[in-house]
Amino acid sequence: MRLDGKSAIVTGGASGFGAGIVRKFASEGAKVLIADLNIELANALAVELGESVQATRTNVTARGDVKAMADAALAAFGQIDILVNNAGTTHLPAPMDEISEEDFDRVLAVNCKSVFLTAQEIVPHMKRRRAGAILNVASTAAVSPRPRLSWYNASKGWMTNATRGMAIELAPEGVRVNAINPVAGETPLLKMFMGEDTPEVRAKFLSTIPLGRFSTPADMGNAACYLCSDEASMVTGVCLEVDGGRCI
Repeated sequence: MRLDGKSAIVTGGASGFGAGIVRKFASEGAKVLIADLNIELANALAVELGESVQATRTNVTARGDVKAMADAALAAFGQIDILVNNAGTTHLPAPMDEISEEDFDRVLAVNCKSVFLTAQEIVPHMKRRRAGAILNVASTAAVSPRPRLSWYNASKGWMTNATRGMAIELAPEGVRVNAINPVAGETPLLKMFMGEDTPEVRAKFLSTIPLGRFSTPADMGNAACYLCSDEASMVTGVCLEVDGGRCI
């Protein structure tokens, strides 16, 4: 029970990597609030995992929703020990000069502005308590960008830089900030990354991963659990690649 007595918020926690993190946290004793636009899926996961897990509908790009999310966590748990900024999106693969402004704005809002908004709502609480762990779910795209995913790559590079900046600023306040960089995984976003889901395209993606498989939600849950637990009390500002060796 590595997270016994801890309370956590996981944005985008209803599916994919977020659901893997929620499952792992709950199994390790944490109370978890799933914050997701898909409230039906979030509620279903909360029911499956039991009383320690709750759900709230949240648009992480809207300040009012993020405030309501933080208020819901404080009302339910009394404190927020862990924040996982997992909600993310991408644009379809295309030449950088052909990505629409609408897609660019959406990617930057979900992947970047959300981190700004959650920090404004939750960092003051962690500062007052002089304790807390924040985990940003970035991507190997921040380290080794794939062609035709230009603005998604850029948004994840922003996230890793933000992670380090947050870490150095918040360390004196007792708050740790880390990130994980997943490689492509079996999540709802996989088809968007690939453009089309065919055996040929999958084989091309897998050929770039030395361990020879896609990442799983459980892989991310295990890495997130370590970084957010007291076992990692001396770890901050780290962007951990959970990528099967892709970035070597």
